[in-house]
Amino acid sequence: MAKLKHFRILNIQHFVIFITIINFTSCQQRPTSLKNIEAKELAIDSTATSEAHIATFVRPYRERINLILDSALAYAPYTISKSDGTYNTTEGNLMADLMLSETNPIYKIRTGKDIDFVLMNHGGIRASISKGNVSARTAYEVMPFENNIAVVALKGTSVLELVDYLVKSNRAHPVAGIQIILNTNDTVHSISIQGKPLDENTIYHVATSDYLVDGGDDMVFFKNGVSFTTLDYKIRNAIIDYFTKVDTLSPKIDDRYYKMD
Repeated sequence: MAKLKHFRILNIQHFVIFITIINFTSCQQRPTSLKNIEAKELAIDSTATSEAHIATFVRPYRERINLILDSALAYAPYTISKSDGTYNTTEGNLMADLMLSETNPIYKIRTGKDIDFVLMNHGGIRASISKGNVSARTAYEVMPFENNIAVVALKGTSVLELVDYLVKSNRAHPVAGIQIILNTNDTVHSISIQGKPLDENTIYHVATSDYLVDGGDDMVFFKNGVSFTTLDYKIRNAIIDYFTKVDTLSPKIDDRYYKMD
């Protein structure tokens, strides 16, 4: 009887060991591999319908955002366009002037220096400002990009390259704080910055877009900068800040950049 008892115990032990081994091997992770990738294009057009419960959930947020974006900040008595002038335009002048006015105090506090002039790119302005109320949505239409304002310290010789680029580009790239006068044959008659003639040995602080600092629009002259300062201040935010401070937008085409008759 004792032998039978020990036999049963031995069989039970073997069974437990057997089950344990099976469980252990079955729980081991087998290597997996990617065999196939499938993709499906889902068209989003006029036939797409919204889910009612999602639309209900989103509605108060959408209404709040639209209220903020469409609230009038200023007024434009006429359409302000980047295409209404040859060497400078109403919209280009507005954008460059407001960048100078909104950015200079920030740069002055951080560095103790003033911004001498501004250069933007004509293509960066994406929409005209229509006659009527001007809102934050207007700023998003004019400047939909997430570009930040940067300040580059350029030696006067690099500023000459900058002016040469403007003359050859034959586009009304927005500028402020600098005056460029051309002769009738498109050679440079004079360059002045903050009312003073350009000095090739002077360091000038130029506010622009981080996109242009990186060589956008082939503005490679910024690569020769003595120093670079990123203000973490979006151009769009500068536009909105300016809109909130003024009542009426009335930029004019002027003599900041022109050709003599």
